[in-house]
Amino acid sequence: MSPASRYTYLGPEGTFTEAALRTLPEAATRELVPMVSVPAALDAVRRGDAGGALVPIENSVEGGITATLDELAFGEPLMIYREVLLPIAFALLVRPGTALADVKTVTGHPAAQAQVRNWKAEHLPEALWESAASNADGARLVQEGRFDGAFAGEFAAPTYGLEPLATDIHDAANATTRFVLVGKPARLAAPTGADKTSAVFWLRDDHPGALLDLLQEFAIRGVNLMRIESRPTGEGLGRYCFSVDAEGHLTDRRVGETLMGLKRRCLNVRFLGSYPRADEVAPKVGRGATDVEFTGASDWLNRTLDGRG
Repeated sequence: MSPASRYTYLGPEGTFTEAALRTLPEAATRELVPMVSVPAALDAVRRGDAGGALVPIENSVEGGITATLDELAFGEPLMIYREVLLPIAFALLVRPGTALADVKTVTGHPAAQAQVRNWKAEHLPEALWESAASNADGARLVQEGRFDGAFAGEFAAPTYGLEPLATDIHDAANATTRFVLVGKPARLAAPTGADKTSAVFWLRDDHPGALLDLLQEFAIRGVNLMRIESRPTGEGLGRYCFSVDAEGHLTDRRVGETLMGLKRRCLNVRFLGSYPRADEVAPKVGRGATDVEFTGASDWLNRTLDGRG
């Protein structure tokens, strides 16, 4: 297959990321290539070795996946085209014949630890935890005998010759991880009416109310923020950028004018994409924020300038 027909993902085989990727209809016609890390998956797209990469970006327990947020904010520009929401429940995978009393060491992705902490405290209070590059990589390490158990998806057990000793493990009900399909920047797809726009912006200078000033760009135009997270820029303590998801599509007047406002006032703005929401929920657009009202106000201004107001 050509590189454009290849999708990379956070591997190895058996990760939740692979499970999420396989829910996409186009995955059936793509070559799916596991990578050792989020940066490796995204760099394959940047080099032109793959047409897209699916990576985790947020979970409902721990929040943003910092490796993904930072790669999208600071690496060579990429754009989000799709998102996938995957309910998450873990299994404790062990080598055949292992009893719960035999489990002295466990592993899994760092994001998994927060989602199984209470279960582990109740059932394996003395077991030592050491993080793995991914949950499936933890399963591989158990297969190799380096750990007694791994918290991973139950579906990973056959791949690594393991058995689920316990299943449906999750401290938080309805735990969900959000994944995004990322590719090189290109023309936006048409809006669906239930879209999300992602961006990163940098403060021009630090002063009281600096972030509030920029958030008002969203508020006064009726744009609802779905997520905002600060990330250090690496330029010194107290220097941050802000990663956001907002309801709507860039072609919506309220969204486009918000980003133009940020562009005027920020040191830098990086647009990360407008794409369909996985939950297909349409935004509730308040009075004065519809495209019709934006267009009407613009027409009124033009008539006024022409003396026809």
